Amino acid sequence: MSIATTTAREVTQSLATGRSKEHGPAALIFLGLLWFSMFFGVVVLLVLIIDTIIEGSSRFDGALLTEYGSRVSPETTGFRAGILGSAWLMVFTALFAVPLGIAAALYLEEFANRDRWWNRLIELNLQNLAAVPSIVYGLLAVAVMALLGFDNSGTVLGGAIALALLILPVIIITTREAVRAVPREIRDGSLALGATVWQTTWRQTLPSAIPGIATGTILGLSRAIGEAAPLVVVGLAGSVRFDPEGLLSSITALPMQIFSLTSQSQEDFQTAASAAIVVLLVMILGLNGLAIFIRNKFQRTW
Repeated sequence: MSIATTTAREVTQSLATGRSKEHGPAALIFLGLLWFSMFFGVVVLLVLIIDTIIEGSSRFDGALLTEYGSRVSPETTGFRAGILGSAWLMVFTALFAVPLGIAAALYLEEFANRDRWWNRLIELNLQNLAAVPSIVYGLLAVAVMALLGFDNSGTVLGGAIALALLILPVIIITTREAVRAVPREIRDGSLALGATVWQTTWRQTLPSAIPGIATGTILGLSRAIGEAAPLVVVGLAGSVRFDPEGLLSSITALPMQIFSLTSQSQEDFQTAASAAIVVLLVMILGLNGLAIFIRNKFQRTW
């Protein structure tokens, strides 16, 4: 009894004075190292971005966006094909991954029986697939293309399949989190009024979870737009001098052009690559900004 009283008194004194073991010397040292690590990482990132902007500043002109890549005139080489190719890839990646990811997440969260072994196996694989290296998805896309009977490499279809497989686990996980955040009372009220589980999911749960779903989807696309490893595996070219015309059209992408130019020894190519990196960063930050806007605009508090 005396030990319990003493312990309670110590806890009360620590709460009253704001002193506890969490504010001891070891905890303060760990907190300082944590803040220093974060600060160091941010500083290094800012230095790299500023250095890239300065190096590529001489190429911030109209030719950078409107001209095709050129080995003959490196001082006027452009990234029109890469920018358009990335745009085509993002459109078809979203068309392939978003409906399938949302449907899978709704099934697992609202309809699946968690006691069945195959549903538990699916959930375990989803958690593991989110950490798989991106190049593996390129190999998987090549296998899918072979099964579908497509022999051409470096097409919009192959790149979109690779990127869709890459972001599919992210979309499923974020959609499940958004659906799980919808209060249970909304579902119970709809079911009490006579709606079926499907009607409740389609008319109540899904509309309430759209802000979170949209945010996770856009963040997944912003990751995909900067990936080069799976596109290398599916055979996308480093330079193309024509615009995409369809799913089976050969294309390049902005990360592929950057990868190709950074391996060149001429200074003009290095400058162009730095300018292209800035363009890619602007595209990624634009997608991230759109995700933040959607989250702040349509976020609901329950």
